Amino acid sequence: MKPQTQAQITSLRRTLIHFTAGLSLAAPLLAMAQSLPTTTPERVGMSSERLQRISEVFKADVAANKIPGAVLLVARHGQIAWFDAVGKLDPAGSTPMPRDGIFRIYSMSKPITTVAAMMLVEDGRMKLDDPVSMYLPEYASMKVGVEKPGADGKPVLETVPARRPITVHDLMRHTSGLTYGFFGPGLVKQAYNAANLGAGDPSNAEFSQRLAQLPLAYQPGTTWDYSYSTDILGRVVEVVSGQSLYQFEKERLLDPLGMKDTSFYVSDAARRQRIAEPLSNDRGFGVGAEFNDPRVVQKAESGGGGMVSTASDYARFLQMLLNGGSLDGKRYLGSRTLGFMVSDHSNAGAGIAQGPLYLPGPGYGFGLGFAVRRADGEAAFPAPAGEFNWGGAGGTYMWVDPENDLFVVLMLQSPKYRVHYRSLLRNMVYAAVDK
Repeated sequence: MKPQTQAQITSLRRTLIHFTAGLSLAAPLLAMAQSLPTTTPERVGMSSERLQRISEVFKADVAANKIPGAVLLVARHGQIAWFDAVGKLDPAGSTPMPRDGIFRIYSMSKPITTVAAMMLVEDGRMKLDDPVSMYLPEYASMKVGVEKPGADGKPVLETVPARRPITVHDLMRHTSGLTYGFFGPGLVKQAYNAANLGAGDPSNAEFSQRLAQLPLAYQPGTTWDYSYSTDILGRVVEVVSGQSLYQFEKERLLDPLGMKDTSFYVSDAARRQRIAEPLSNDRGFGVGAEFNDPRVVQKAESGGGGMVSTASDYARFLQMLLNGGSLDGKRYLGSRTLGFMVSDHSNAGAGIAQGPLYLPGPGYGFGLGFAVRRADGEAAFPAPAGEFNWGGAGGTYMWVDPENDLFVVLMLQSPKYRVHYRSLLRNMVYAAVDK
C-alpha cells in the first residue's frame, strides 16, 4: 500500500515527526517483502530519465578523474527505484564498482550508534537525562577551556569548572562540550590534536579515559559542536549492555536487520575484495585525519565514525526508520521514540547556540543522531520539513523524507567532493519526483 493523496502524505509526515498516532509510518509498509523489492521509477512516481541523468553526472566525473566511483540507491514507497554503480572499486585496479561495494561510512556510524543507545533507553536501562558520569566516572568533574589574552597579547587557555554534568542527551545531540581536534580553530582543539588520542590502539574504555582528561570546548548544554560525543555514547552502550559496542549492535540491530556487511572492520578475505578506495590525492579530511584501513583490526570501535557498510545494508536501516521503527514485521524502536529522535533538539528555545562549524546548515536543527529539516525553505536545496539526514567525512551521505516516503543512500569515497554531491544529488533526485 502506498500514499495516494497529498493529504495522506502530509498526515504520514506529521505522524512520524510529532509522534501523535499509534503505528506511525509502519502500517503502510508492513506487507513489504523480507528484502527491499525493486521496481521501476515510474511505478513509484519518479522519472527514470531524470534519475539516469544522475548516473551520467557521476560517470562524467569518473571519466574526469574527480572520483573513482560511486553507488547510488533511491527508494520510494518501500521499493528500490534506482540502484546504480559507476566507476571503479579501487582507482589503482580495474574492478568495476559493484553494487555491494563496502565503504567507510565514518559519521554515518552515528545514527546507528544513537539508535542502539535509544534501544537501551526503551529497555529502561538508562535515561537521556542521566549524567554520563553515572556510567563513566571519569566525566564527573569536567573542566571547560576558556581562551584569554596572555601577557604578550596571544591567547592562552585557562579552565573553569563545568556548570553542570554532561548528560546522555548531550551526547546524542552534540551539546556535551566535547569537540573534534581536526575541524576548526581554537586552543582546545589544538590540545585535542596534541594529545594524540588514538595513539597505541586504545580500546573504547581507554579512549574515553584519555578524552576525559582534556578540557571541554563549551559548557555542557550550551552549544552545538561536532565532536567525539557519539564515541563516548558508544562507550556508554558498552557499560550499560555489558557487551562491546559491536556485539550489542550486531545482536540487537545489524543481524536482525540483515545488515551483513556492516561492521567496524573487515577481517575475512572475501569481503576485503569489495572495499572501495579513494583517489590517492583525496584521502584527507581534516588536520591529521586520513582514510583508515578497515582491513587492520584494532581494539577501537568508534561509534562516531568507525563503521563500514554497503548501500543495501544502509537502505534496510533507513527503511526501518522511515517505517517508524519496524521492518519485516519486527520492531526495533517504538514509533514515538523514533518521532522524538527526528524532532529538533538544538533549537534556540532550548538556549543552544550554533558553534562556528554548525554542520546541519541553514534550515536545519539537530535531533538525536540526525540533522532535521525545520522548514521547506531556507536551505539551498529542496526537501520538505521533517526530512532528516547525515553524512560521512569520506563522502557517504543519506537522507530520509517521510513526506514523500523516500530515502536516498550515496556511497562514495571522496572527502574533496562530499559537500558538492550532497546538494547536487538533492536537486536532481527531487527533479525526478513526478508525483
